[in-house]
Amino acid sequence: MALAGAALLDAFGLPDGEHWRTFAADLADRFRARFWVSDQQGLYPAMALDGSGRPVDSVTSNMGHLLATGILNADESATVAARLAALDMSDAYGLRTMSSRSGGFGPLRYHCGTVWPHDSAIAIAGLARAGHPEAAAPLIEGLLAAAPAFDYRLPELWGGDARTDTPAPVPYPAACPPQAWSAAAAIALMSALTGQEPDVPAGRLHLRPTGPLPVGALTVTGLTLAGERLDVAIGTDGRIESVTAPAGLIVEERTVPR
Repeated sequence: MALAGAALLDAFGLPDGEHWRTFAADLADRFRARFWVSDQQGLYPAMALDGSGRPVDSVTSNMGHLLATGILNADESATVAARLAALDMSDAYGLRTMSSRSGGFGPLRYHCGTVWPHDSAIAIAGLARAGHPEAAAPLIEGLLAAAPAFDYRLPELWGGDARTDTPAPVPYPAACPPQAWSAAAAIALMSALTGQEPDVPAGRLHLRPTGPLPVGALTVTGLTLAGERLDVAIGTDGRIESVTAPAGLIVEERTVPR
């Protein structure tokens, strides 16, 4: 938020942008010193600090919320992407809230093994924006595979069983079906698949699709940007086929290396 705020201040010619960038850099250093831990698989961010200031070292989906915030450098983002893409986190119908290798894991434990679609969507969006579409792809596929089981009305959460073990996601008995932030996961997935990064003050729209799309060809129409209509069509190979954008907007298409 500090970096986004600094960018807005700069865009509107207001002071203090550098102050907030300095604040963000200091916060990242303090986070790096206190939260990063390691296990047999390597480094990763702890999910919290306990009452004594010690890292809570369970491997959880929380680390996915750090991506594309600016608190991680490129190497740290790659490390987090690799941890999220590992099968102990990603082979369910979406992203598990806790690694299946962790001692507290249970596929129907509320915060310790289930899949929350909004949580998965946050990680997917972060992976796409941080330049790790290959890690986002299985999580996208997992959510899309889960949707038919709930009549495309995504509930609050479901079981974190491996997709190879169950033909459909195991419902969580007390889940709210549907739930608003679960429904909003579809918007995050669409944004990740198209790689949209609008910069209205600068008059630019960056598009960086995730590469070969797990959904096949994708056409998104009727979006609104700068008060006008935006349509985007992407082929199955992840290449942009057409863009209808507001007049005067510079569209920058960035292709993910294959």
